[in-house]
Amino acid sequence: MPSAMEGSEGGEEGEILRYEEAEDDHVSPTDLSELLKEGTKESHDRAENTQFVKDFLKGRIKKELFKLATVALYFTYSALEEEMDRNKDNPVFAPLYFPLELHRKEALVKDLTYFYGEDWEEKVQCSEATQHYVDRIHHVGQHEPELLVAHAYTRYMGDLSGGQVLKKVAQRALKLPSTEEGIQFYMFDNVSNAQQFKQLYRARMNALDLDKNAKERIVEEANQAFRFNMQVFDELDKIGKSLAEAAQDGGFPVHDGKGDLRKCPYYADRQAGEAGPGCPYQAAAALAKQPLVQLILAACVAVAAGAAAWYVM
Repeated sequence: MPSAMEGSEGGEEGEILRYEEAEDDHVSPTDLSELLKEGTKESHDRAENTQFVKDFLKGRIKKELFKLATVALYFTYSALEEEMDRNKDNPVFAPLYFPLELHRKEALVKDLTYFYGEDWEEKVQCSEATQHYVDRIHHVGQHEPELLVAHAYTRYMGDLSGGQVLKKVAQRALKLPSTEEGIQFYMFDNVSNAQQFKQLYRARMNALDLDKNAKERIVEEANQAFRFNMQVFDELDKIGKSLAEAAQDGGFPVHDGKGDLRKCPYYADRQAGEAGPGCPYQAAAALAKQPLVQLILAACVAVAAGAAAWYVM
């Protein structure tokens, strides 16, 4: 069991968690941390191999899509942290309550303010896939609080691991400020050593008073959490494919995160086997790539340039 000092539960604001070097030498296969690690391997691999995540890791993340992903995270963590606050004194969850170190809602508010402005709340809305995730979190927090462990584990441990890679990719690909605006979500200022903190967190999970059945249910809930995340990724990927080329580089706005995505004028998704009109901007961009059209455009540019030269003589 890792040797660590107590966290910030109930501590004063500004207090930073301190802990000694933690070891995993005494982990048992029946410990919850190991059951979760082994029991979610397949789900973890599938999540990492969704098209959205693969594109993200390659730096193929568009700003409008990143903004929508941030909106999804805001609603997810608002629900998660509301239920964590509700259960902070419940023995089935209390040892994992680290608001100062882990809570992300305030950081996400900063990111949304950066991307959408001070009136961001009027511009964003929970998407369909995210709403399903949020509903499940609220159900668990209110009726099966021991399963809240699965959602906290899936989100926060991932944020402290792969999330740090995504932070660097997003900052570079989107040319975000070096002062870290827009990526506050990934900044854990009150975690001085992520690896040691994760070991502490796993030790706390292993110390929870849970029987075999409860542990199995938590593992299944963690897999369900991964499925919810993948549904959000798939939703984002579908939106990303419909983005007009002009919007990908700061042109026309694609979608501000509010309302029914299918009503967005640039959302040109087509259901399987169903033909529908495409995005007018996409059609124009495709037409502009035709050789004959390019020749005509070049001629027009030449004429315009000649006229301009004549005018200034």
